[in-house]
Amino acid sequence: MTARAVLIQGAVFGTIGALAAFPLRLAAREVERQHGQLRRGITRRTTHVVFGRTILARAGVGKNGDAEIERRVAAERAAGRTLISENGFLRLLGLMKAPEASSLSRQSLIEQSRLSGADLDLLSLFDAFEHDGEPYSFRDLILARKYAGLVAGGATWGAIARSVHRSGPVASLTAKSLNVGSQHGRPDAIYLEGGQSELDGQLLFDLGAAAHGDDTLEDLFAEAEAAEEGGDHDGAAALYQRCLAIDPTDAIAAFNRANCLRAGGHAADAAHDYISALKLDPAFVEAWFNLAGLMSEQGRDASARRHLQKAIGLDKTYADPVFNLARLEFDAGHLLEARRLWARYLELDAESEWAGVAARGVQFVDMQLAQKSAS
Repeated sequence: MTARAVLIQGAVFGTIGALAAFPLRLAAREVERQHGQLRRGITRRTTHVVFGRTILARAGVGKNGDAEIERRVAAERAAGRTLISENGFLRLLGLMKAPEASSLSRQSLIEQSRLSGADLDLLSLFDAFEHDGEPYSFRDLILARKYAGLVAGGATWGAIARSVHRSGPVASLTAKSLNVGSQHGRPDAIYLEGGQSELDGQLLFDLGAAAHGDDTLEDLFAEAEAAEEGGDHDGAAALYQRCLAIDPTDAIAAFNRANCLRAGGHAADAAHDYISALKLDPAFVEAWFNLAGLMSEQGRDASARRHLQKAIGLDKTYADPVFNLARLEFDAGHLLEARRLWARYLELDAESEWAGVAARGVQFVDMQLAQKSAS
C-alpha cells in the first residue's frame, strides 16, 4: 500500500465549496476506491476539510465578502480537522501531478516575503502558490513577495486568490509584474504589467468549457445552505429536495432537509428525512441525535432514549447526547443513571453553561441520596 493510500484509508473528507477543476462525484469515487469517504458538508466524523475554489466566487470581493470564508476556516481548524486546498486534495488522490521538490518552511517564507502568516495560509488554501503547504519552493517565495506588495497596495487575500487563476498556471506569474488597480475603476482588482491583461477577481472561474453535471447540484446545495443559514427553512427544504432528486444517496442533504423541516414545524416529514439519512449512513451520529430530539419533543421518550444511546455508542466524545440522556433519565426518576451521565458529560465539557447545569444535577442527586441515607 502506498503512503498516499495510507493517508486516505479511513479518512472522512468533507467539502466546503464545490471543486472548480474536477467533478465531485469522480473525486468521491476515487476516495472510495482508496478506502476513504467524501461527503458534501461537514459532520462530526469529518477528519479532512477540502475548500473548493468556487466558494471564492460566491463570497464576493473584499474583506466583508471573505469574512465568512475566514470564519469557516477558523472554525474547522479549531475543531482539529486537517484543511486541504483543492489542488492539495487532487494531489493526495493522485489525480494531479505534484510540483517539484521544495525546501522552504512556512516561517522562512513569511520572513523573506513579509507576507503575513494569515494571508499566506489562506492563499495556500486556495492554491495561489505552486505548493499548497510547506515545504514551499523558490517560485512560491517569488509569488509571496509579489502578493505582499499587492496587499501593501490595498489588495485583500481574497482578491488575490480570485485573480491569480485567470492567468493560467499560478507558477507563470513569477515572471510577470502584478499591480493593484484597474482601468475599470476597481481598486481591489489585480492586473498584469501594462494593464493589458486584467485578472478580474469577480470573474475568477471561467468554467464554460469545463462545465460538468455536478455544477447544478453544487450550486443548489450552496443555495440551500445559504437559505438555511438565512432562516428561510421552507425554501431551504425545497432546495435540499431538489438536491436529493439529483443525488438520492446524499445523506447530508437528507439530514439538512430534516433540520429545515423540523424548524418549519413539519415534524413528521422531518422524522422521515432523518430516517432516510440514517438508512444512507447508519453511522451519521448527528442524525441519531437530532431524531432523538424530535422524538423527545413529541413525548416519545423511549424512542428518544434509544436514539441517544445509539449516538453515544457511535461517538463516545459527543457530549450533547450524554447531557440529553441524563435529563431523560432524571425526568424518569432514574437518579443514579442521571448522575452517572452528568458526571460523564462533565468529563467531556467542564466549561460551558451546560456544564454548570450538569454539575448542579450531580449535586442535587448527591443531596437526595444523602437525605435518603440519613433517614
